[in-house]
Amino acid sequence: MKTHSAHYLVIWEFQVKREAKLAFEQAYGAEGDWAQLFSQSPDYRGTQLLRDTSRPGRYLTLDRWTSRAAFHQFKQARQADYDAFDQRCEALTADECLIGEFELLSASSTTLLRL
Repeated sequence: MKTHSAHYLVIWEFQVKREAKLAFEQAYGAEGDWAQLFSQSPDYRGTQLLRDTSRPGRYLTLDRWTSRAAFHQFKQARQADYDAFDQRCEALTADECLIGEFELLSASSTTLLRL
C-alpha cells in the first residue's frame, strides 16, 4: 500500500465508441495500461474509472497524485510513452476532454479521493 495520500486529481472525460466500450474499460480501468503507465511513479495514487449511467458511452477517469509537481514531472519525463498510449487508444473514443486538474483544500477531503 502506498504511504503518502493523494492531494492532486486529474479528471478526463471521454465519449467512447459503442463498439469499443470493453477495450476502453480494460485500458483505462484501475488495473489497465493507463494505470500501469502511471504506476511507474512512486507519486501516483491510482485511477478510478467512472461510467455515466444516463449518457451511454460517457466515462470519466480520476487520476490521483501526491502533488501537481509530481504529476507534471512524471508526464515530462515519460511524454513519449504517454503520447504513444494516447495514440494507441485514440480509436476507442469519439471525443475526449480534460475536465481539469484539482488540488485538495483540506486533509479531511481525502475521503473524496477514495471513492
